[in-house]
Parts: sequence; C-alpha cells; structure tokens
Amino acid sequence: MNKKIAVLMGGISNEREISLNSGNSCLNALKQFGYDVHKVDITSSDFDTIKKQLDGFDLVFNALHGLFGEDGGIQKILNKLNIPYTHSGYETSNLAMNKPKTIELYKKNNIPVAENIIFKSQDFNYDKIPFGKPFVIKPACEGSSVGLHIVFENSPLPDLSEWDFGDIMVEKYISGLELTVAVINGKALNVTELEPKSGVYDYEAKYTDGKTEHICPADIDKNVADELMKIAQKCHKILNCRGVSRTDFRYDNKNKIIATLETNTQPGMTELSLVPEQAKSIGINMPDLVNILVEQAQTD
Repeated sequence: MNKKIAVLMGGISNEREISLNSGNSCLNALKQFGYDVHKVDITSSDFDTIKKQLDGFDLVFNALHGLFGEDGGIQKILNKLNIPYTHSGYETSNLAMNKPKTIELYKKNNIPVAENIIFKSQDFNYDKIPFGKPFVIKPACEGSSVGLHIVFENSPLPDLSEWDFGDIMVEKYISGLELTVAVINGKALNVTELEPKSGVYDYEAKYTDGKTEHICPADIDKNVADELMKIAQKCHKILNCRGVSRTDFRYDNKNKIIATLETNTQPGMTELSLVPEQAKSIGINMPDLVNILVEQAQTD
C-alpha cells in the first residue's frame, strides 16, 4: 500500500521560512521515492484545524522548526490523533527545546558543557553573571540562534530591556571551532566545522547562502572527531531521540576543551543543510535519508 504522507511545514514560530524550505526539500525527496506525498502548511496550533488538515493521511513527515514544531506541541496533537510521525516524540522534543534542562541532563551523564547561568527575563542583571567576558546570551527555549548575542572583551553590553524570548541563558564563550554532529537511528554520521565568513555563527550566518563555509569532515584530530561523535550518540540516547538529531559543540583547539551546546531534534533538511550534507558524505542521498525517517515514524 502506498502511504499517503503529509509533510508538515511552515508553522507559527520565528523559523517559519526555514521550515518551508526544509519541507519542500523533503517533499521533493519523498516524491522521488514514490510516496503519495502532500504539502500541509501549518498556520495555527488549533487542534481541530490540524485534525481537519490531516484527515485521510497515514503518516506525517514533520518538517516544522522552532516553537510548536519541535517543542512537543505538534507531537502532542499527533499522538492524540494516533498518526505516526517522523523525528522525536513529545517528551524528548519538549526536553531538548529547553536548553537549561538539557544541559542539566548532560551534566548528570558526564557530558562536557560550558559554565552557564539562567535568569528570568525580569531578573536579568549583568552584575549577577558569575564569570567575565566573553560570554553568550541566548533564549533558554528557542532554536536556530534566534536572539543570540556574543559579548567579547571589547563589546558593549547588549540592551535587553525589550527582550521577548522568555528566560535568558548566559553561557561562558568557548573560543575555537563551531562543530556539529548528526546522528541517525543512534549512529553518528560525521563532524562538520562551521566557519562563518565574517562575524559569528548566528541566525543570518546559518541561513544566508554563502555566509558560512561547511567543512565536512572537519579538519580536526581523529581522536577529537571520534570523541565528538561518541558524545553526540550519547546525547541522542539519553534524550531518547528518534530518527535524526544533531548535536552542536564548541571546541577550544588550543586548550583541548569540548563544550556541548545543545541537541536539535528537528534539524534543517534542505539539500544544503547540515544533516543531508553529512549523510551525503557517507553515501546516503536525500531520498534515502527521508525514507529512513519515514520507516521509523511512530507515535509515543
């Protein structure tokens, strides 16, 4: 039987445009595999609206990013509708989107992280940060470097008086390399170095073509690469991820310090995104990649 698949894309988060790009790439790849596949643009978190949009579908390919798409919101609805879906389930999605809770889990499992502190936005005070510059300011529960500030030694302190991203996480900045590792069904694929051509690896650098060079495999010592892949697999396992995840790191190559930043349960899935790039580097093309995800689709 040819499964009728809904590719959920768009969504209601700050990452809507990125999700549309991911969704269309996955839609085209699934068509190449011969599935009866349809675009479903999510513009609301309303249960009845989504139930109506998904009437008659056998399976959902979740290409949503950000809030509601990867924080457990859509997963909770799909569980209630009993429609199998790709990527991680409700509890994992909800946990991984919360950076402070994820980092606490990392610490309990001896996964290296950077020193950090969490503030309620109304309680934020630069004088209460227990470490000096450089440091990173970011939302505690957002994705794709939304709201990111990196404060270097000579940088002015950002004005956060109009901050509207909820709790604030401040993290000690680890100088060196930006690295990432994708994991599919528990197995790490490769290590990619992300080298912004100017400035820092923020939202613009991530999603503007030509702003960041992807070096895959990363030009680092094999022992370090093996350790990063081992850590990424461990993160995937302890968070109970399904299908694909991508864990991001900073690596101080002078002092040999690894800092695990976060695990993304809904990584970008355009042809030029990091996960398809790493899959391609070990011989998995885009149609095969999305088919792997479809084959493990389930509800909680």
